[in-house]
Amino acid sequence: MLRQLFGGSMDAATIIINIGAYLMIILLITPIHECAHAWAAYKMGDDTASLKGRLTLNPFAHLDPVGTVAMLVFGFGWGKPVPINPLRFREYRKGIGLTALAGPASNFIVAFFGMIAYKLVDYAWMADLANRVSDDFLNGVDTSYKNGLYYAYLLLYVFTSLNIGLAVFNLIPIFPLDGEKVLGWIAPGIHNKYQVFAERYSQFMPMILFALMMTPVLGWLRSGAFWVLDKITFFADIIGKAVFR
Repeated sequence: MLRQLFGGSMDAATIIINIGAYLMIILLITPIHECAHAWAAYKMGDDTASLKGRLTLNPFAHLDPVGTVAMLVFGFGWGKPVPINPLRFREYRKGIGLTALAGPASNFIVAFFGMIAYKLVDYAWMADLANRVSDDFLNGVDTSYKNGLYYAYLLLYVFTSLNIGLAVFNLIPIFPLDGEKVLGWIAPGIHNKYQVFAERYSQFMPMILFALMMTPVLGWLRSGAFWVLDKITFFADIIGKAVFR
């Protein structure tokens, strides 16, 4: 992702806004994601993560160096794995699945509210832009659109997109991502076949995951999830049109 920032034609302010969104993900959303894992495990009967200090929003308890770099470079990353003891779960398979699902679910929840804020700010920006139309703008010289509302809109857009991307990435059913454990809960038969495949070709699994990160597939999935979230938050469009138009 940073390659796109510095390799494109963005102005300095836009680059700073994008980097700010990445830092918000790293310092705020990654801790929420990992703390959600720890909280779900605790609720399911396992206090291992809590005893190891992972039931916290302190970012330094959750950041993984490689995952952080991946987030900055690719827009997809991960935090330090939350330790669990599945034998302490009241329901073994359900406990593993729900604990794994809690992380991506927290990202979708944050993205849901981020989408609402993004839409409202977008309508406010467009209304402000309409009021600021000048002769220069009418003549094709746009000098007024990059105001505070524009940068707030951009920040919320990138922030929401990254949250969706983080959730989608972690739901990939490949070890060690959360999706592999969720698959074991909701489709144990398919998961058993996957485990046989993964054990047979274990040396290739990291390369498969890396290759997936280098393809546009994750971008397509993120775009699809963004579209779904856009439709779910239709009420924000109604409110935005009513208030700002």
